[in-house]
Amino acid sequence: MSDRLLRPLVAVAMLLAAALPAGAHVGSPNVFYDGSAGPYPVRVIVRPPVVIPGLAEITVKLGDAKADEVTVQPIQWQAGTKGAPPPDVAAPVPGAPGVWSAQLWLMIGSSYGVRVHVKGPAGVGEVLVPVTAVPSRVLEMKQGLGVVLAALGLFLFAGAVTLVVSGVRESALPPGEVPDERQRTRARMAGIVAAVLFALALWGGRSWWDSVKARARENLYKPFHVTSAARLAAGKPILALTIEDERTRDWSPLMPDHGKLMHLFLLREPGLDAFAHLHPVRQDPNRFVAALPPLPAGTYRLYADVVHESGFAQTLVDKVTLPAAPVAGAQAATEVPPDPDDSWRAVEPLAPRAVLGPKVAMLAGGGTLLWHQEPLAVNREVTLRFEARDPEGRPLPLEPYMGMLSHAVITRNDGQVFVHLHPMGTINMAAQESFAAKAGMAGMPGMPGMDHAGQAPASTVSFPYEFPQPGRYRIWVQVKSGGQVRTGVFDAEVGKP
Repeated sequence: MSDRLLRPLVAVAMLLAAALPAGAHVGSPNVFYDGSAGPYPVRVIVRPPVVIPGLAEITVKLGDAKADEVTVQPIQWQAGTKGAPPPDVAAPVPGAPGVWSAQLWLMIGSSYGVRVHVKGPAGVGEVLVPVTAVPSRVLEMKQGLGVVLAALGLFLFAGAVTLVVSGVRESALPPGEVPDERQRTRARMAGIVAAVLFALALWGGRSWWDSVKARARENLYKPFHVTSAARLAAGKPILALTIEDERTRDWSPLMPDHGKLMHLFLLREPGLDAFAHLHPVRQDPNRFVAALPPLPAGTYRLYADVVHESGFAQTLVDKVTLPAAPVAGAQAATEVPPDPDDSWRAVEPLAPRAVLGPKVAMLAGGGTLLWHQEPLAVNREVTLRFEARDPEGRPLPLEPYMGMLSHAVITRNDGQVFVHLHPMGTINMAAQESFAAKAGMAGMPGMPGMDHAGQAPASTVSFPYEFPQPGRYRIWVQVKSGGQVRTGVFDAEVGKP
């Protein structure tokens, strides 16, 4: 049976919306948070639903800490705590001490704060984990189920026509009387009319299906459309990025994250051998400009992280061609000075195949970054742990870089996966602070990498993550020491489970 006939027969069985993989990332759907809920160290993992409305899977890991009860509650940014449903009680996972699991309904496409509340011997504690859930794709029916439903639909179609024919032919006859030719002719005509009407109903169902599916596709989330270009200003190269999207007037304004309105990343194709982490200056509501460092010429993937006051974070994506940097010389001051937190690095191209085991990256200014690599597989939770050492092999004291102990960027070689990580996980800190303030939880403690007062300098950083697709990846890990931002580069091969 053709797909066009099958669709109206099974329309009522399908849901036509899916959730975004993580608003501020590309192709990386799950949300990770490492920190504290009051006195309890927690790792919270949120796996957004694949349809909206849908169930989000929530996992809360307490490690060795004991808890009597764990609850989770979704807080939609407009509804706030007053419009939120009652908290759901998480259940301990059998055979996994310290691990609790729950499911939450996310009813509309929006930004949410998942409130995690822990009660135990150490008292009570809670934390808010920002999550973005919006339509992003349309699910298709499995072929086997479609065949079964199509067969059932044909059976019902034939049965309905047969009932009409039998009713017209025999319903008015006395018991035992045989229908004559006139009655049989009337029955055949009624069957033809019924078949035409049922076929028209199926055609109407198909048209309804197509319109609903088209509307669902139109409503799929897409990040703001942007255009970018490199040019010279006062003899200095700059990058201009413009948001060209009518939806901006319907969205809440942007707010700073780590003190910047935008975090922009440039990755040269195809070897991923040049990298920049820049912070453009806003020229007007939709135009940003950044001074370009001396990157090699070529085509670059551009990823720009922004967050709205609603807590909605998104990554704007484009490609841009950078010309060769001009020869250094006496130039007039550019219209946009470099941001003091801008950083960049040029290295060897992505390796054809990465090998498992400890990896060492050389750091600018001397020293190394050691990756204690674990086996990597799709959808397997890992902790990416890196250790900084000075040229003599001693621990290298790290300083905060834009408020965090480290920043990391992970991308697949084809650009289908991109994520900007911090030691606290994949979440956006500004979105977390926005939700916490709205829920009356401002000043939440336990954000790793944020509170450095009174702490001995660390030399090791770690990131919770889960690779969403197999393939070759490149990882940039940024740390700061001696007032200098240093970037370690690592290649990884992620296999299937």
